[in-house]
Amino acid sequence: MTTTTENPAQSGPSTSPVRVAVVGAGGKMGMRVSRNLARSRHELRYAEASPAGVERMAAEGRRAVPTEQAVDGADVVVLAVPDTVLGAVSQAVVPAMKPGSILLTLDPAAAYANLLAQREDVLQAVAHPCHPSVFLERTRAEEYADNFGGEAALQNVVAAFEHEDTPENLAARDVAEDVIRIMYGPVDTVHWVTVKQLAHLEPTLVETVACMIGSLLKEALHETVHTVGVPEEAARAMLLGHVQIALTNTLRGSNPFSEACLIAMDYGRETIVKDDWKKIFSDGELDHVITRMLKLDSIER
Repeated sequence: MTTTTENPAQSGPSTSPVRVAVVGAGGKMGMRVSRNLARSRHELRYAEASPAGVERMAAEGRRAVPTEQAVDGADVVVLAVPDTVLGAVSQAVVPAMKPGSILLTLDPAAAYANLLAQREDVLQAVAHPCHPSVFLERTRAEEYADNFGGEAALQNVVAAFEHEDTPENLAARDVAEDVIRIMYGPVDTVHWVTVKQLAHLEPTLVETVACMIGSLLKEALHETVHTVGVPEEAARAMLLGHVQIALTNTLRGSNPFSEACLIAMDYGRETIVKDDWKKIFSDGELDHVITRMLKLDSIER
């Protein structure tokens, strides 16, 4: 089922405090989500294997405990570890989780590839931040500075929770959403989709397409400056302004492009984009890119 939970007040469902364990709490994402969760009403435990990660946590006043101690009795276990080790970490963590608890991962690739350890009495959720929109209205310096999200700028989240809609499971999803809203906060809307749909969003839509185009823009800027010889300040100013216009015209329909611009756009598509590029939205291509990302030979169904 695909649903959307909107909450302009940025407060999650009304749930009682729960025990949350963050595994990988000293890593890049672990530090981000732990920082926000530490300010919540929930009881937190943090696990981190790397000495450098333990140091980073200690510098912010958080103490690492062994993974088995963090997971013991936890209602929600957040795996904030790299995609390539999610399967192995889940194999160690899931058997130790209490019945009815929730395993929450931050990226859909491992869930889509069926790498996560399964237990009938442990629920699984995946939640990935959208990051603050390029069209977000920002009014404070802190919002302007927060490009990633999770600090001051409002963002949305897309999440998956593929379990039967029983009262118990829906209550568990509310608990998961409350934790998700806190760790990625401030959050406006949580969109609930399937794991497969979330995988088509990340990586296909946003990494395979959007991030690739961002990298292509950087390369085009380099060529404009270093091959053509345009002063970098002028080239950068022209590019950044026109990226904004390109996005607002195409994604919001703000203004039509001129006839000459449309001709240049057609030339760019003919020259740069392959005719069969939309194949990336097929299931086979999704499997292909995720096996490459996770360094797998294949995805077992």
